[in-house]
Amino acid sequence: MPVLAVKILKSLWDRSSSLLIFLFLFIGFSLFVPHFFSLINLAGLALSISMVGMVSCSMLFCLASKAFDLSVESVVAFSGIVVAVAINASGSVLLGIVCAVVAGGLIGFANGLVIAKFRMNALITTLASMQIVRGLAFIVSDGSAVSIYKPEFFVFGSGTVFGIPNPVIITVVIFVFFGLLFNNTSFGKNTLAIGGNEDAARLSGINVSRTRIIIFTLQGLVAGFAGVVLASRMASGQPNTSSGFSLDVISACVLGGVSLSGGSGSITGIIVGVLIMGSAQNAMNLVNIPTFYQYVLRGLILLLAVLLDRLKHRFNFRRKSNGDSA
Repeated sequence: MPVLAVKILKSLWDRSSSLLIFLFLFIGFSLFVPHFFSLINLAGLALSISMVGMVSCSMLFCLASKAFDLSVESVVAFSGIVVAVAINASGSVLLGIVCAVVAGGLIGFANGLVIAKFRMNALITTLASMQIVRGLAFIVSDGSAVSIYKPEFFVFGSGTVFGIPNPVIITVVIFVFFGLLFNNTSFGKNTLAIGGNEDAARLSGINVSRTRIIIFTLQGLVAGFAGVVLASRMASGQPNTSSGFSLDVISACVLGGVSLSGGSGSITGIIVGVLIMGSAQNAMNLVNIPTFYQYVLRGLILLLAVLLDRLKHRFNFRRKSNGDSA
């Protein structure tokens, strides 16, 4: 019986380790952190994680294909500036939103093109584009916030439907869309195949370059859309916003069980990872932990998540090797 219990626990840990960690944290926070398990706080928590949730869905494809995108934080800021400038210049909210999302998509396309066609390292490419796009945001805005004077635009990020904030509804829709795309299409399977073994994927007939370009274009489109939502909530485009946002997104993905080695991941894991990050941040705010200490704790959480990922993969590799040798 003890052996069976150990096997069950190992199976649960392998399949649902992130979920078990989240449940443990959520119960602990609910019991020991004042006001955490309250309707107002949980609603605020859902709203606070909506931005990270949106972009984590597309980052899943980047990480699963053994790449990542550090430029998303600059794309969010730049698209917020673009939507503000476009709305003020044209008077059209729809045109402003389209311009901002397309701008994000073009940046993602450029990243994907350089990485896929010129075989550039994703770290160097997106680090460079992060600096370039942030600079463009300051240039276009002349280094200051660009206010938006269209009240109907504010509903987009600040309105509610049946009491549920619009950004939360948008995030749920994006989760469903990317979940279907990842699990039920050849594009999702190709993404995993590329992350698992790029050469084998190419030999099997997968157009690796085209798939990578599509992945980064999707990432840019979603980051651009997230920038529109943020600008709507802030009633302005801010060139210096979202600093460190890329690391928050990648941290949520890693906490959700997405491997930095590529070839694995799930939309369910992304949701859990976002919830872990958001709950930890929310709990630290409720107990008034100073911001500087929060940076340290968030860094330790990310380091622990990466360490667990490496240990888990090493354990699985040894188990498979022992099984093969047996």
